[in-house]
Amino acid sequence: MRISIAYAEPHYQFWQDLDIDDGATVAYAIERSGILGRFPEINLEEQKVGVFGKVVKLDATLTDGDRLEIYRPITADPETVPRKDGGDDEDE
Repeated sequence: MRISIAYAEPHYQFWQDLDIDDGATVAYAIERSGILGRFPEINLEEQKVGVFGKVVKLDATLTDGDRLEIYRPITADPETVPRKDGGDDEDE
């Protein structure tokens, strides 16, 4: 089956298509992709992974066409960062 793996740094995006065996797990696909060698800062014990935006565990089974995503850790508290939506909420 064919899946893809995505990982993004602030100024660089990584995307790789990968052929793996049916029933492969997220952990197996990550290992097989070689992404951990390219990005040694990835720590799967601390960072979350997902498929099409939904967080999954490393032992989750992938299906043909899945997009596996490795998420960066949050570096700012979302409660204290001002929103950049362009709207003025004070008038509402």
